[in-house]
Amino acid sequence: MNTHPGHRARILAATTATAGLLLVAGCTSTDDGGSGTKTAAGGVELVKAGKLTTCTHLPYPPFQSEIDGKVQGFDVSLIDLVAKDLGVKQDIVDQPFENFKTGGSLNAGQCDLAAAGMTITEERKKNVDFSDPYFNATQAVLADKKSGIGSFAGLKGKKLGAQAQTTGEDYAKSKGLDPVSFESSDAVLNGLRTGQVQAVIIDYPVVQGWLKDKANADAFEVVDNLDTGEQYGFTVKKGNTKLLAAINKAIEDAKADGTYKKLYEQWIGPYDESAASPAAS
Repeated sequence: MNTHPGHRARILAATTATAGLLLVAGCTSTDDGGSGTKTAAGGVELVKAGKLTTCTHLPYPPFQSEIDGKVQGFDVSLIDLVAKDLGVKQDIVDQPFENFKTGGSLNAGQCDLAAAGMTITEERKKNVDFSDPYFNATQAVLADKKSGIGSFAGLKGKKLGAQAQTTGEDYAKSKGLDPVSFESSDAVLNGLRTGQVQAVIIDYPVVQGWLKDKANADAFEVVDNLDTGEQYGFTVKKGNTKLLAAINKAIEDAKADGTYKKLYEQWIGPYDESAASPAAS
């Protein structure tokens, strides 16, 4: 989610009030009505005793969204593994994307880490430390089955849609295409459904989620996959090496023992080896 507007557009609407309240909570005494100690297994220092506090920005399915009143998704499940290793429970805080992309909420002690389908970029590395990549975010070309489009090359002269400010849109423009810009991933799908566009370029996992719906699968198909080199990582405050090591170990263990594959199939779709095991960037 390289500058995802889904994340960008909702920033203004998000309540800064919650962020303010969290700051207060983060600075209060270490007594958390429980264990009272902020040091977890492996000497990892936590901002709240007994909890691994995760900042995210909702919704971004299938990575994190509210289902049945509870925040769930691929990122949530992976960070639950980290919390389990540390002997604590994960606690999720919804915040504007800007707050943790810049490292602000991590530096202010509002959360221990951020998990939000976040693309690893050199620019972001200046403000936060990234975990090892845990997901290769390829883009997909989803086309109306009646459009006659069979590949990325077949988009010339056709009406194409993309989500504003995303790498998918950038990629299309870099190849000389002029996509119609949609505000959110929901709007992109709606544009395709209503015939405003004949095909769209968007994150592959988002498309996989759409195609789980039979009506979508009957009408649309993936005609191409584009590797834009994007990889997702979790972030911690700069210099928080112990927590970073714990996150990397949990990702590595999950890949080794089959848990990663199981979670991938649960949240994203058919297991794709290339997406699951990105080369170290």
